[in-house]
Amino acid sequence: MSERLKKILLVSAFILAVLGIATGLYFAFFRKAGPAPEQIPPAGEEPSGVTVLPPSGAGVPVPTAPGAVGLPVSDIAKGGATKTQQIATAVNSTTISQDGASINFYKPEDGLFYRSDAAGNITKLSSQKFPNAKNIAWDSSGQQAVIEFPDGANIVYNFQTGRQFTLPEHWEDFDFSANGSQIVAKSIGIDPGNRWLVVASSDGSTAKSVVPLGTNADKVTVSWSPNDAVIGFSRTGSVQTGFARQQILPLGMNNENFKGLIVEGLNFHPKWSPSGEKILYDISGELSDYKPLLWVVDGSPSTMGDNRRGLGIRTWADKCAFQSNTTLYCAVPNSMPDGSGLQRELARGSNETIYKIDLDTYKITTAGFPENGGEVNNPTVSSDGGMFYYTDSQGALMQMRLK
Repeated sequence: MSERLKKILLVSAFILAVLGIATGLYFAFFRKAGPAPEQIPPAGEEPSGVTVLPPSGAGVPVPTAPGAVGLPVSDIAKGGATKTQQIATAVNSTTISQDGASINFYKPEDGLFYRSDAAGNITKLSSQKFPNAKNIAWDSSGQQAVIEFPDGANIVYNFQTGRQFTLPEHWEDFDFSANGSQIVAKSIGIDPGNRWLVVASSDGSTAKSVVPLGTNADKVTVSWSPNDAVIGFSRTGSVQTGFARQQILPLGMNNENFKGLIVEGLNFHPKWSPSGEKILYDISGELSDYKPLLWVVDGSPSTMGDNRRGLGIRTWADKCAFQSNTTLYCAVPNSMPDGSGLQRELARGSNETIYKIDLDTYKITTAGFPENGGEVNNPTVSSDGGMFYYTDSQGALMQMRLK
């Protein structure tokens, strides 16, 4: 090989080496990152139709450790740690009273029902004791309740009049009509052919069978709508394409053929808006890693099932409370393992943050979180939006000021 050819090869190798090093440096330090992969929205929705949880307000640390040193505590919820007050210990079955500000509750310890006003003053609703009450369903005014007992006995008690009515023992899963004059229940006979969704007057009289349940009683959720159009939901709709997709059938008082709700997952839990125009529900599916995910959909008879929208909030509908038809407060666990929507116990013990959702604009803001952290269960909001009531993991009744 000639000296001239050797020089040419050496120069070529040097140039290639320089180009290789330069290319490596470019990709390592100077090349701009490509666009981030688009997040998958809930099935059936455009990406813009899902609102994700916002961060905490400006200057407030993300609420992952409520009560931690350095977090200021506010008397009124302003997006951060908020002062809470314990009203009573070990209660259940809370509901807003007729005045829209006080809260009614049951104490298993003594079998009595009580009312607490916004100042924390507690009075008995009645001197009548109801020991070992198992399930309690209130009417919307908080003046009467259906009380179920472990031995199968069922009664309606009117706290305003003091009158008590006995209901059949084979009735279960009760709810009241919007004005409290009627009740709906599952009538569970021994024979599947004698199992019905029944409607009766609130004293148990004039009962009539409305919807046959057969062997599907466990697939029916009793839920009387505020507009009196629907008395329950059934998970017996037509088979849908897609894994875990279901059609939920609204059950009408007069066997109306309402449009079914198409939901993207399992464990459907509904909650009506005060007017019945909207249905809030949670569902657990593959897109949410089987964590509960909140959705809203139209609930009026003429538009039933329309305008479905995912809220992007991972919690259960029973951790939410409507303050009005367009304002919703929801308690959201700060951490939640996959599969919690199918096995709720997995999410127990997490600190929770309360979010405010505007259902007109779908804007989500952080309302606040309890100063000492912990779970937020069975939330209720006063009609003026000033007080937030809830029970903690020990069943203590707590209150937090929203304004």
